[in-house]
Amino acid sequence: MRGSPQVASLVTDTGNAGELVTLALKRAGVSHLFTLNGGHIWPVLVAAAEHDIRIIDVRHEQSAAFAAEGWAKVTRECGVAAVTAGPGVTNSTSALAQAMGNDSPMFVIGGRAPIARWGMGSLQEMDHVEVTRSLTKKSMTLMSADDAYNAAAECMRTALSRRTGPVFMDIPIDVFFGAADLPEATEHLVADPGSPPDPTELAEAARALRQAARPVVVAGGGVWWAHAEDELRELVEKGGVPLIVNGMARGMLPREHPLYFSRARSRALSEADVVLVLGARLDFRLNFGQPPVFGDEARIIRIDVDSGDLRAAVAGIASEVAGRHEEWVSALRQTEAEGRARDEVMTASDSSPVHPARLIAEVDRFADPDAIIVGDGGDFVSFAGRLVERPKPGLWIDPGPFGSLGSGPGYAMAAKLARPDRQVVLLAGDGAFGFSAMEFDTMVRHRIPVVCVVGNNGIWALEKHPMQRMLGMSVAADLGANARYDRVVQALGGHGEMVDRPEEIRPALERAFKAGVPACINVICDPDAEYPRSSVLM
Repeated sequence: MRGSPQVASLVTDTGNAGELVTLALKRAGVSHLFTLNGGHIWPVLVAAAEHDIRIIDVRHEQSAAFAAEGWAKVTRECGVAAVTAGPGVTNSTSALAQAMGNDSPMFVIGGRAPIARWGMGSLQEMDHVEVTRSLTKKSMTLMSADDAYNAAAECMRTALSRRTGPVFMDIPIDVFFGAADLPEATEHLVADPGSPPDPTELAEAARALRQAARPVVVAGGGVWWAHAEDELRELVEKGGVPLIVNGMARGMLPREHPLYFSRARSRALSEADVVLVLGARLDFRLNFGQPPVFGDEARIIRIDVDSGDLRAAVAGIASEVAGRHEEWVSALRQTEAEGRARDEVMTASDSSPVHPARLIAEVDRFADPDAIIVGDGGDFVSFAGRLVERPKPGLWIDPGPFGSLGSGPGYAMAAKLARPDRQVVLLAGDGAFGFSAMEFDTMVRHRIPVVCVVGNNGIWALEKHPMQRMLGMSVAADLGANARYDRVVQALGGHGEMVDRPEEIRPALERAFKAGVPACINVICDPDAEYPRSSVLM
């Protein structure tokens, strides 16, 4: 176990495993615990309260786990959730899977039936480890209170070490209540960023960029988790290389930067002769690295955390790259400008019901430069992903490639708790809103003033439009027309109002933020407005 010892005050008392786990959380800097009460986890809840870790109790365990992931996404710290045995754990598995796909460092603590009664049919008895093993970096059962502190500390270190990701540990109730000595001294465990990168490989990547006629850098969430945004900027600026981003790499360069491209993405990738992929998977978002998204002759160089310390790798390439590709950049700038001009047709729409692009544009114009915007939906969030461009990283959060709807309220409440002085806006499709709407009760109870903007078009747009186009019909793709989601939030103690004209959006946002409570602006959107995607996501 790597660590740099730091002296803590000597303590000779004993405590149960819940207190020992809590002390490990506290030592690691954990300030919030997301949970839903259940008897199997009482020891850690009581200890968290006694040791001044703020407890945020939600209405569904999936939201506790999504909030833990949201905390990680915003802070790059390890988010922590505690869920009860059986259904509490299974309810959290979608969030574990999503965190695994996003490389989000989080630690989920599960209750479990007592060891003494395994196999006898205890309440909510099941082997959680087998269920969660494929969804986590590490999944384990704590078998002794004596190991509680070190096991919890090591779980958080594992979550934060390369490749960052979720970790699960369940604790049988008899182990939870078991006593052990409190630690006399502790180690501050240091996350492992990976081995030093191969300098030969870095030199070759830099050489390829220098010699390329049409180079492109693609940056993904791995750059965010590696804290390598400054090194990335140095690389693209010294090399004069166009940058394309996805996932948590959004905002690595601001919209106005001459090397940042989003609307010219297709042209950049299809015409590039060298593509350096940093901290991103070659998944469906990049057509698995294959034509026609990439050119037949393109050389793709991929560097990620699996091959070592990504931050050091990006810095190493930046130190050796140099050049200008003015003709290539100029051509992409023209394509970028043309794409933005096409978008303006949508974002300037005065239609009623409201075009979703106009709604997104109004929110984007209203939001403070440091506001955190959370996306939760299908087609509606596709519009947001295209049109919302943040000036810095960590200001846009969406479900990522796993695409679990209902993650938004958990993400948003965590973002507001982590950054209480900033605006937090949740952009939710009406379908997504239904997954976790009761979390507005959580936000009311805990005074977490998130503003949710619902794009309410009364359909599952991501499914309905492609079904109609491909099959000539749609099945199970309709929702209630003009449903009053705003009144749901009002009934729970928040602020709510419905909007059906574009000129009403900004005044509604002003009233929602002024209200100082969780709010829902329910915007009736045009169900015929389809996101102009080039492929079906399946």
